[in-house]
Amino acid sequence: MNTTSVLTGVVDAVLDRSLIGYTKLGSGIRRLWWPADPPARALAGKRVVVTGATAGIGEAMATSFARLGATVHLLGRNPDKVRQSAGVVRREAPGSVVIDEICDIGDLAAVRAWTDDLSGRVDALAGLVHNAGAMPRERTETPQGHETQLACHVLGPHLITERLLPLLNAAKGSSVVFMSSGGMYSAPLRVDDIESTGGDYDGVRVYARTKRMQVVLAEAWADRLAGTDVRVESMHPGWVETPGVADALPTFRTITRPLLRDAADGADTAVWLVATRPESRPHHFWHDRAQRPTTFGWQRGQDPAAVSLFLGQITAMTDTANVWSGSAN
Repeated sequence: MNTTSVLTGVVDAVLDRSLIGYTKLGSGIRRLWWPADPPARALAGKRVVVTGATAGIGEAMATSFARLGATVHLLGRNPDKVRQSAGVVRREAPGSVVIDEICDIGDLAAVRAWTDDLSGRVDALAGLVHNAGAMPRERTETPQGHETQLACHVLGPHLITERLLPLLNAAKGSSVVFMSSGGMYSAPLRVDDIESTGGDYDGVRVYARTKRMQVVLAEAWADRLAGTDVRVESMHPGWVETPGVADALPTFRTITRPLLRDAADGADTAVWLVATRPESRPHHFWHDRAQRPTTFGWQRGQDPAAVSLFLGQITAMTDTANVWSGSAN
C-alpha cells in the first residue's frame, strides 16, 4: 500500500468517526479519491424500481438512474405525488422512460397485489432500492396491525424482495439496496418488542431501531443469495436536506442545515451500487462508495441468536419461508 493510500485511509476514517463524513464536507473530500462514476448509459436496457421516490433522495435517485439509461419504476403510495415526481424525472432526464407505480409499502396485502402485477408486466429487474420511509410522532398501525415503521422499513421491503426474486434472478446481474440511516448506530438490534408496543412511543428512536433492522436484514439476504447473480447491500446517505428531515427533525435541520447534503449527494451511493455492482463483503454496509463498519468500536457485534430470532419473526409476519442460513426451515 502506497503512502497516498495510507493517507486517504486515515482521512477517511477520521471523517467517519467524527461525523464530519456525514455532511457535505465529507462527500466533497471523499470525491477526491472515491471510485469512478458509472459509465454513461450504464443501465441502458435495464429496469430499476425505486420505492419512496416522490421526494428527496428517492426522486433524486430515480433521476440519476434515468440519466444512466434505466427504465425507472417510480413507486409511491400517493398517485398524484407519483405522477408529479415522474414528470420531474422526465424533465431532468429527457427521453427517459419512467413508469408510475402505486403501492403502500407498509400494507402487505397491497405489496402482494403490486408485486403480482409487476411480475406480469416485466421479465427482469436489474435494481431494487428500498428507500420508502416514515417517522410518525405517535404509534400507528398498518391494515395488518403492524407498527408503521416496522412495516414500511422492514416487513414491506422483505416481502417485496422475496416476491420479486425471480425477476432479480432473471436479470443475470442485479442489486438490491436498503436505504438505512446513520442513526442506526445508536440502536442495537432488539427482538423483545419488535412492534414497539411497550412504554411511550418515540418515533425517532423507533426509526433508528428499524434502520438497524434493515442492516441486519440486508446482510441476511446477502448471505442467503451468496453465489447467485443478485447482490444485496445496505447503506446510509449521510445527513441530507429532505422534506422528511424538515418535518420530523426540525431542530436538527436548523442546526445542521449549512452542512446538509443535497438529495443527489444522498442518493449517490445507492445509484453507484446498482450501476457498478462492486464486490461486497460482510456486513455489506456502505456509505460514500466504500464499505463501513456496522458498529462503533466500543459496541458489540450482532448476537447470532438475536439475529436468528429476528429473522424468524420477520418471516412469520410476512408469511414467507424461513430459509436463512443457520435457521430451521
